[in-house]
Amino acid sequence: MSTQKKSNVLAIIVMILLFGMISFVTNLASPMGDVLKNQFDVANWMGTLGVFANFIAYACMGIPAGNLLQKRGYKFTALAAVAVGFTGVGVQTIAGLLEGNVAFGVYLLGAFIAGFSMCMLNIVVNPMLNKLAGGGNRGNQLLQVGGSFNSFMGTAVIFLTGVFVPSIADAQIKQVFPLMYIALAIFALAFVVILFTNIPENERVEAAKGEESKIGPMSFRHFVLGAVAIFIYVGVEVGIPNVLQKWLQNGGLSVETGAEGIAATVAATYWLLMFFGRLLGAALGAKVSAKAMLTSVSLIGMALVLGAMMLNPEISVNLPVFKGTDGFGMAQVPINAALLVLCGLCTSVMWGGIFNLAVEGLGKYTERASGIFMALVCGGGILPLLQNGIVDWTNNYLVSYWVIVAGLAYLLFYALVGSKNVNKDIKTE
Repeated sequence: MSTQKKSNVLAIIVMILLFGMISFVTNLASPMGDVLKNQFDVANWMGTLGVFANFIAYACMGIPAGNLLQKRGYKFTALAAVAVGFTGVGVQTIAGLLEGNVAFGVYLLGAFIAGFSMCMLNIVVNPMLNKLAGGGNRGNQLLQVGGSFNSFMGTAVIFLTGVFVPSIADAQIKQVFPLMYIALAIFALAFVVILFTNIPENERVEAAKGEESKIGPMSFRHFVLGAVAIFIYVGVEVGIPNVLQKWLQNGGLSVETGAEGIAATVAATYWLLMFFGRLLGAALGAKVSAKAMLTSVSLIGMALVLGAMMLNPEISVNLPVFKGTDGFGMAQVPINAALLVLCGLCTSVMWGGIFNLAVEGLGKYTERASGIFMALVCGGGILPLLQNGIVDWTNNYLVSYWVIVAGLAYLLFYALVGSKNVNKDIKTE
């Protein structure tokens, strides 16, 4: 018993570390969009293509990776994911050594390959953490713990990008080489750790041919609607800080020294609040249901975003920010930005809640469900692309947040109605 517990504890730690890797590499794509926009002098939506490439890889790899997990298990899939991630970041690093449009294309290729890895890692860590905790409220709680470290690493990479790229106007890919080297080192270390870690595996269950062709995760209404919810949620989570940072860098802040660094820090504060929100979610996860949690944060998030869209940007508030060589200090930012930053507390607990509700009661179909789930994470590339397209069309950053409001409205619907399992008659064992 004690050996099994030790094995589970180590497995949990490894899964949480992988959660952090996902955020570190994924969140690097958002500020890199600003680097690409300025280095190659392209429109907002083209600068977002790195994010799009990273997330569209989920649509390509989600189901194949789910099948790989089902056939080869958690450990093999995790090792393959880490190897692919090392390759993707390596290609992005090479792009910084090239010139012209070739560099742009190579960087997008690297982002696409890295997206394969992030998809595979997500497929491993989410069902694994849920399983190790025993599902239910405990599963939601452990997912929130993993999400907390995910947010911490996301905060770190956004903040460090602001440090390494003090001037967006002169930004170059090679300026963020230190972050890419860190990512490569993390991948290399993770491969060694996973290789020598005992990861509990599910018992292989061979379904009858007729059953396999007729029954699956898509037979459950609450899972189908949950997969759509994940598509929308990831788009909301990424879109809020992505457009916020661009707005602040392009006129949202008053002209002052270090304004670009301040914009990056404001966006990083969003991810920092996600970190604290997930810690709070982990503390409350065993006591508050995923349904109640998702309902509350969807409502509050809608109120915050609508407030940010309606209030006068000339109203400003003080936020603690990093001012380059002047260190930390208070800076005046529009109240709209402060409200959008607070949305990080709301989006922080949504992933774990949606995943927990969507796979509840799926039994042996959970692994395949995870693959489908990850395919829909491509929303993190599609919705921000739509938002930035609206910005280019209307020349108004805040108007694009109607996309976020619509997304939060759907998440509220899913929490209240769509998450109910109406297919309990289907055999899952």
